[in-house]
Amino acid sequence: MPKSREWAVEAHGLVKVFGDNRAVDGVDLSVRTGTVYGVLGPNGAGKTTTIRMLATLLKPDGGDATIFGHDIRREPQIVRQLIGVTGQYASVDETLSATENLVLFSRLNGLSRADSRRKSAELLEEFGLSEAAKRPLKNFSGGMRRRLDLAASLISQPPLIFLDEPTTGLDPRTRAQMWDTIRRLVATGSTVLLTTQYLDEADQLADRIAVIDRGIVVAEGTADELKGSVGSSSLLLKLADAANLERARLAILDVLGVESVLSPEAGRITAPMSDPDTVTDLLLRLRQEGIAVAELSVQQPTLDEVFLALTGHSATEEEEADAAAAEAEAGNPERELEDAR
Repeated sequence: MPKSREWAVEAHGLVKVFGDNRAVDGVDLSVRTGTVYGVLGPNGAGKTTTIRMLATLLKPDGGDATIFGHDIRREPQIVRQLIGVTGQYASVDETLSATENLVLFSRLNGLSRADSRRKSAELLEEFGLSEAAKRPLKNFSGGMRRRLDLAASLISQPPLIFLDEPTTGLDPRTRAQMWDTIRRLVATGSTVLLTTQYLDEADQLADRIAVIDRGIVVAEGTADELKGSVGSSSLLLKLADAANLERARLAILDVLGVESVLSPEAGRITAPMSDPDTVTDLLLRLRQEGIAVAELSVQQPTLDEVFLALTGHSATEEEEADAAAAEAEAGNPERELEDAR
């Protein structure tokens, strides 16, 4: 297979600066054709800015990238013919019906009136929206709007699809439906670059994952490799008295030798754990300290634990808001992502 077809995306040292903020600070990505590649990180980490550069919506301030071998700077028109983009915000018209929206996008993509109606009907069937085809979008649920937005990005059947946090805000059932749709896209030959805040989503869908923080790729590998970096499992404790959280954190640090993630509102604390036998030692220590445990469980590592291990801070710290604000300076992502179609 020629190199240009083996790799859907090759990016080296991508940089984007907004004022004094380096929203993307030297990102490298290599996405193999026919796979799902996850870009995992919190709000403001630089995920959306990276997608917008690769989709030719933003000009990089440094670095270079190719889509199926075509340079995003020198060949933007060719790149746009090879991609579909679904952003964090549904870019459909709420005053129109589902059919009218898809026909409109189809016509904008150069299809005839008859072909537009045929393609729209096919996509509505594929995304389980046929029964709501004539309903105005203002009466759609959030999940239905996201499915329609994804359908619109597939009208031209692009070989590469950028999905920017496609399930944010969706209920678990609708998220699962979206996951099934993404799997079907790859099974029929598409390549997907997916950004997400959720480790479980990347775990379910992605062949490989890049963890991005403050505009930098801090780790890359399979889901198992990333979870292995914070221990094979995660200990979850719910204390009878949330006032003891700090004392419990110190006990965990002393007995297990690891930092914890605190949830003061729920009185919970989680910590990476590689040896289940140490739980007994920890419980004895907590009893000696007079710290009552209400619940205890062992589960897969969480996104916060991965980030704590890789970056030294939680994925939900408020400091990320500055980077998110910087990304917003680039313009309206909803409009720009819609223009990419």
